[in-house]
Amino acid sequence: MRAVIQRVSRASVTIRKKIKSETGPGLLVFAGIEDADNETDVEWLCNKIVQLRIFNDTNEVMNLSVLDSGGDILVVSQFTLHAKTRKGNRPSYIRAANPDVAIPLYNSFVTRLSVLLGKEVATGEFGAMMEIELVNDGPVTIIIDTKQKE
Repeated sequence: MRAVIQRVSRASVTIRKKIKSETGPGLLVFAGIEDADNETDVEWLCNKIVQLRIFNDTNEVMNLSVLDSGGDILVVSQFTLHAKTRKGNRPSYIRAANPDVAIPLYNSFVTRLSVLLGKEVATGEFGAMMEIELVNDGPVTIIIDTKQKE
């Protein structure tokens, strides 16, 4: 799994001109799932996300997690995170999982984040054309890939 995590002041997802989800301060997580992913990737990534110390403490040092800060999480599925751009100018998405693999893992990812966070995680809609609005706080953007674990 691959995730782009952004610390935000607020974020929202609009689908067909209607706001589906919106959050206050917290994290916007774009999640890409590939065929090689499984529940082990879900568990590892969820634990990493909720424990990332990227929120400021009282000394303005990034020392708090989303759990510590009481922030929200908004998750948006994004197969394009697995784009291959080596050849030509048209990205290949061959590594992105098909919906029969991706949807159950995406749902598991959202459920596990909700359990770890102790509250419901906001979402987009898998496979939908979405408009994402966000105010990146910092800016702070972290990229995590469960296959590289850097």
